[in-house]
Amino acid sequence: MYSYSLLEPGCYYLIQEKEDEPVTLIKITVETDQCLYITQYEDMPVLVWKKKADPIFDILELLSDDKVKEWEAVYNDSQDAYYEEEDDE
Repeated sequence: MYSYSLLEPGCYYLIQEKEDEPVTLIKITVETDQCLYITQYEDMPVLVWKKKADPIFDILELLSDDKVKEWEAVYNDSQDAYYEEEDDE
């Protein structure tokens, strides 16, 4: 079992918070003495505070800069398509 204390600010990670949950992409945005402010990327970004001691079932991968750029291109394209559909109404 891992914890959020292992994660570094400014980095993107693929994690599985609990054993039966889907894989989630997160970015560590701010670090305090006891907590981390993270962005969880789902349909829309979700900003949450996590205690450094909070458990993580598995840290699957630290994304490289190249993979982050690839993901951002796909994610931003899908967000643009979502907003374009709303504009048509």
